[in-house]
Amino acid sequence: MADCNETLAEIWRFFDDQLSDAARADIESHLGECTDCLQAFDFYAELKTVVAKSVRDDTIPESLRIKIFECFGDVLAEDDDPELTSGS
Repeated sequence: MADCNETLAEIWRFFDDQLSDAARADIESHLGECTDCLQAFDFYAELKTVVAKSVRDDTIPESLRIKIFECFGDVLAEDDDPELTSGS
């Protein structure tokens, strides 16, 4: 069964359907028992929805772009996508 660290480390792969059925079942089981991870899961799910909608509408406010970069800057820098990190 997944622990909190494993669950949170794999959360984006979970959302993107990049996990095996067994790994997905482990995370779902953990989320059913751990309210802290479930709250984090709900937050990330809402964040993903808001970002996806903003990207579709091409209306990401600069303040949101800055907050996203502050939270996920290392991941965005690894992607090396200048559009994401430059704000244009």
